[in-house]
Amino acid sequence: MSMETNRPAGHSPESAHGAPGAQSKGYEHQDANSGSLLKYELALVVILVIVFFSMKWTFSYYAKTQPLGPAVSPFENARVLPPSPRLQPQPRNDLHNYCTAQMQTLSTYGWVDQQSDVARIPIDQAIDLTLARGLPSRPAAEATSAAPLLIAPEEGIASNGPCSYWTTEEESGKKSNSER
Repeated sequence: MSMETNRPAGHSPESAHGAPGAQSKGYEHQDANSGSLLKYELALVVILVIVFFSMKWTFSYYAKTQPLGPAVSPFENARVLPPSPRLQPQPRNDLHNYCTAQMQTLSTYGWVDQQSDVARIPIDQAIDLTLARGLPSRPAAEATSAAPLLIAPEEGIASNGPCSYWTTEEESGKKSNSER
């Protein structure tokens, strides 16, 4: 199969240029008509300007004749919470506030249940009272068989929950110096 283009009779390359036997050089022999290109560009710009102003007039007309009116619902701007679990935007601040509240609870006096006369006392005071009064004890025979095996936590493992990192600035300074 040849790569030659099939042309109808009377349309040979020689007849295209008007000279019989003239060879086709494979490129345009004249430049693009700049006048017609400028006319096309000007027409396009005029059409775009007309469309722009007609759209502007249409939007302003509808804004005057068909106002939107009041909001559909008074809760339109209310914040809707996503379903659980919710992400915390500032987890460090939340943990800091939680630990501060826990430390406040552990270091102050207060009521746990005032109707039942159950109160809480600071941990240091509870330790002193326990040491002064002692712990309740069982008979020796019962203590060996029923006592659960307690395993002390390994050093370096946090055993006090999410606030176990909570230390004062002095303690953190001592710890960081001793770890170096």
